[in-house]
Amino acid sequence: MSTAPFIWGAGTAAFQIEGATRIDGRGESIWDRFAAGAGNVANGDTGDPACEHYFRWREDIDLMAELRLQGYRFSVSWPRVQPAGRGPVNPKGLDFYRRLAEGLRERGIQPLATLYHWDLPQALQDEGGWAQRDVVERYAEYARLVLDGLDGLVEDWITHNEPWVTSFLGYAQGIKAPGLRDWAAGVRAAHHALLAHGVVVRDFRAAGRAGRIGITLDLTVARPATQSAEDIAAAERLDGHHNRWFLDALLRGAYPGDMLELYERETGPLDAIAPGDLETIAQPLDFLGVNFYRPNLVAADVSPVLGLREVEQDAEVTAMDWPVVPEALTELLLRIKRDYGDLPLLITENGAAFQDRLDDGEVDDERRVAYLRAHIAAVERARAQGVDVRGYYVWSLLDNFEWEWGYEQRFGIVYVDYATQRRIPKSSALWYRDLIARRNGG
Repeated sequence: MSTAPFIWGAGTAAFQIEGATRIDGRGESIWDRFAAGAGNVANGDTGDPACEHYFRWREDIDLMAELRLQGYRFSVSWPRVQPAGRGPVNPKGLDFYRRLAEGLRERGIQPLATLYHWDLPQALQDEGGWAQRDVVERYAEYARLVLDGLDGLVEDWITHNEPWVTSFLGYAQGIKAPGLRDWAAGVRAAHHALLAHGVVVRDFRAAGRAGRIGITLDLTVARPATQSAEDIAAAERLDGHHNRWFLDALLRGAYPGDMLELYERETGPLDAIAPGDLETIAQPLDFLGVNFYRPNLVAADVSPVLGLREVEQDAEVTAMDWPVVPEALTELLLRIKRDYGDLPLLITENGAAFQDRLDDGEVDDERRVAYLRAHIAAVERARAQGVDVRGYYVWSLLDNFEWEWGYEQRFGIVYVDYATQRRIPKSSALWYRDLIARRNGG
């Protein structure tokens, strides 16, 4: 087990909490455009007002300090910093993140900044977005602006949050922004996101920057519904699509052969992959961020491309109908160590949505407490078996705009009354505060 100090934190994302989408020179993002489209987001909800974090960040940092958080993961809004995705920095946008990072450090909270959490400038999407190669240089330019602007304030960086979601849910399945349904575009987007990551990490090292840099993947445990050869093969395809496509490229310098064959059969030649790309993608990482919510149970099916369907599991479910299977997190972490080596890991997201209710000024979310307790125990079992996990970040600090679910789903350990913007720590926040105190002898 690593002797590095373990960080207990919480996370958020810019578009989900900041609001102020038309303030201080911020440009339009793909999520602004997507949310404005009829039927894309529950109840027609948009990124305004969200949690008004752009105006209330001082209050939110005070709240983090009260909860004894040691780390805070936030994301930088690309269209707030570089409104059209190219050209000079927007000073007011970058200054917001400087003040935020300064405030965190003043309170002894370690910033962990994500450069890209799904909010591509719409101007770049108009040119093809992640499905076209020029976005790699656009992203590298944006990253340099942020890294320079927050130099000395932020030491820990994540290039991308969940490129599987960016590419396949955004470009192939149309569930998230930009809402395209084009598998060939999805595969290209996945490659370009990874290539952009590699370019930024390479540039980070070449510039001699202090600090650490990694990437966050949303990983699953893919299990077959039966022991039939067909279902086992379906689970292997899901693992290849969701896990190995990204892990193998980043940590082995090659895409898995079975998935290359599958994608080429379904979408045609993968001409987006140029010579030298995989070497660029496979830059050494200081850490790998792991987002985990649930495993997947699948059976063979005639569905397009992957040929599988999800099967209901015999488990408690969250408000999202996601099964609660904490032992799968231990299994996942052990698998990463076994298959990819002893890489430092951070649990950069783990949490659950439940139907929280405000009652006499309190929110008693016992099911979330149970969820967090069980998953933290799952992490600690993996650490006891030698997995180098160095931090745990609850998702999320605040109830917020939950993408296509709008404001219907609440993941926060802090309740947000959107009508008044009042913050009310739930039972889970108080439990987490006390856990941090116990783990640190306070």
